[in-house]
Order: sequence, then C-alpha cells, then structure tokens
Amino acid sequence: MTREHPRIAVAINPTSSFGAHSAQGMRVVEALAQHGVEVTTLIEASADKLFNATVRAVTDAPDALVAVGGDGLVNLTINALAETDVPLAIVPTGTGNDLARGLGIRRQKSDAAALRIVSALRAGSIRAVDVGVVTTSLGERRFGGVVSVGFDARVNARANAMRWPRGGARYVLATLREVVSLRDEKLTMTDGLETLQFDGTFVSIANNRFIGGGMAIAPEAELDDGLFDVVRVDPVSRLELLMFFPRVFAGTHTKLNVVHVRRQREISLTGAGIDLYADGEKLGTLPASIRMLPGELRVLA
Repeated sequence: MTREHPRIAVAINPTSSFGAHSAQGMRVVEALAQHGVEVTTLIEASADKLFNATVRAVTDAPDALVAVGGDGLVNLTINALAETDVPLAIVPTGTGNDLARGLGIRRQKSDAAALRIVSALRAGSIRAVDVGVVTTSLGERRFGGVVSVGFDARVNARANAMRWPRGGARYVLATLREVVSLRDEKLTMTDGLETLQFDGTFVSIANNRFIGGGMAIAPEAELDDGLFDVVRVDPVSRLELLMFFPRVFAGTHTKLNVVHVRRQREISLTGAGIDLYADGEKLGTLPASIRMLPGELRVLA
C-alpha cells in the first residue's frame, strides 16, 4: 500500500441475510475510517443500482473494493471488477458465504474485519484466484463459486425465496423440500473433445469447493488451478438422495458410483428450459457455455 491514506470503496447489501446484518456494513465503514482510510460507501435500494454505483467507484481506481454481504453481493462485485486490477476484500454477512469459506475468510466483528483488510493492504497480501464466465442468451456473467444445474439449482431457487431459517439451515430445509418433487434432467454436455448425452439429478461446475452454506460439493476443487471440477450425479431415487445428502457436507459423496467428476477448462451445456444458478444468483437458462479465466480476480488474503 503506497498511499498514506488508502482509498477503499465499500459495497453494502442492505438486505444481506434479509437485513439481519445490514448494520455491520456501516460499522465496517466506521472501523476503516478509524484506521485512516478514505471510504466511499456504496449502498443502494436495488442490485442494479448498486452494481452501477460499484462500477463507477471501481473506475476511480480505489486501493480495494470491500463487499459486505453474502455470495450474491460477492458475485456483483466480481462482475463490477471485470478487467481491472482493483483487489476485492470480503466481509461475509450473508446466508451461505461460500466463496468466503473457500478463501478461508471467516465471520468477524467489524473492527477485526477492518483490521484484516488494512493489514493485508499494508502487507501487499494479494492472492490471484480464478473466475468463471457463463454465457447464455442473456449475455455474459462472471462467477467465483459454482454453477448449479438441476436439483441443486432448484434448491438454490427455493432457498432464495425462504425467509426462515437464517444461515446454512435454510439450504438444508430447501433441500429436504425439493426432494419431494425430485426429477431428472435431460442434458447434453460438450467439453471440446467429446459430447455426452445423459439423464442426471444435477451437474455442478465448480471453481470453489462449497455451495449451500458449506456443502463440499467439489471437495478437490481449487480456486487457483485454472480448472473447473465438473460434478455429475446420475439419476437417484428420493431415498438414495436423502442418504447421499449428508455425505456432501463431508465431501465423501464423490466416492459413490453415481457421482462422476472430471476437470475441465471449458464446457457447454444444453437442455430444454433448464435454469442455472451461480453464487446464489440465477444466471439464465440453458443452453450455456462456461469457461475459465485463470487468475483473473485479485483478493486481499
């Protein structure tokens, strides 16, 4: 950090965890100011307005952009930072916080989070991690975590609509409710070398290890290896899925015969009217192409 008084933009999601932690964003701003930081506070009533405000702030080349919220806000900031060198710092206050978990960033009080950020800036402690890009009929969208298609995408949609419970328990309850309406998806996956047509329960294209508030969907995934771990699950019964589900938290599900893992830099998926989610956000419907951008995102370690 070369400036005597660093400039940091702080993006705050006022509805993170349905407002349970909205005040923490302003406490982080106050704590940063106490460390001599010049803070630009970004807080808007809608995601679109917040994205536009964040893009404008990043154009001014701050020393860092801080995201105070959950995976949805982190996704917004990743897209706002596209093709820039501004590093991202995360203060997790959301429901899942899966990218923060994958980066080893835990929940902290505001003072501790501010100190962590300022200390990393002063030490120049920056890690380059990979970013994925999804292209659908809606255009391109970057993501840091996992693209979900099929059952896990429907769980994500249900969890987003729920107001209770808070935290990772919401994903557990959403999963149990979605088991009732379990169905397979007819999908075609192409990786440039071969095309595979299959019926499956779900497919996860993972840059990060975790989804759904700590489920280790891709236990061997690395954020900086330049490859996705593509996890495909064959059709299973409701009972099999209920037995399968607890193993996902431990990451031992990949040892089952119904689970297939391959490592790819780029794939395409097609399927009739099937939604896909990433970082807790709906990114569109299939068909979609997904490619890796190695080392694209700079993160304050």
